[in-house]
Amino acid sequence: MAKRGPKPRRKEVLWSSELAYAVGLIATDGNLSKSGRHIELTSKDKDQLKTFLHCIERPDVRITLKNGSYRKTITRVQVGDVTLYRFLLSIGLMPNKTKILGRIAIPDKYFIDFVRGVFDGDGCSYSYYDSVFKNSFRFYISFASASPSFLPWIQAGLFARLGIKGYINDTKSSSYFQLKYSKREAITLSHGMYYRDGLPQLKRKYLKIMKSMRIIEAGRGGVIGKRAAFRTQ
Repeated sequence: MAKRGPKPRRKEVLWSSELAYAVGLIATDGNLSKSGRHIELTSKDKDQLKTFLHCIERPDVRITLKNGSYRKTITRVQVGDVTLYRFLLSIGLMPNKTKILGRIAIPDKYFIDFVRGVFDGDGCSYSYYDSVFKNSFRFYISFASASPSFLPWIQAGLFARLGIKGYINDTKSSSYFQLKYSKREAITLSHGMYYRDGLPQLKRKYLKIMKSMRIIEAGRGGVIGKRAAFRTQ
């Protein structure tokens, strides 16, 4: 059997909904090494890494294990691609981006795909019946970041495209910020992020949101005051 040769070098990077989603993942859970060629992404969801590799057209890259925090083992990919690396630099990503990440040059057409990637990287959703007002069903979607300028840019972009305002609060007990959407705005954001079938997505987060949406649309179900069945992270 003939050996597989090296993958041909990428000549250019072209925008697509898949690439924009992958950029969202890199902006949250990814890292550009100082080597000038390697892009790393870590996740506890192996399927997410498979989706990421598909989106950047590198299914040949091997998924490996890495020791995470609290002695947990997580999965990661490390992609060597100079052309993609330089492209990511050109749109606003950089090494050691955690606290300095700001605006990224995403084409307007693909901004929502990028946001879905950000949500799958560092976003969460939760919903529950209010313990005081039993017929009031609460639904929230939030994004987290340690950079003080990244979330305001996301917030402005979503307002321009979906007309939702959200609000940003910094957590006093830690060093990160949260952008939150509640009630009708969370519903609008959900419809926006999952605007058609077959989009790249983290399935468990998608299914959690769809479960909450079905309860809202049907006006039924749930245990008053308990969030655990719906929470995603």
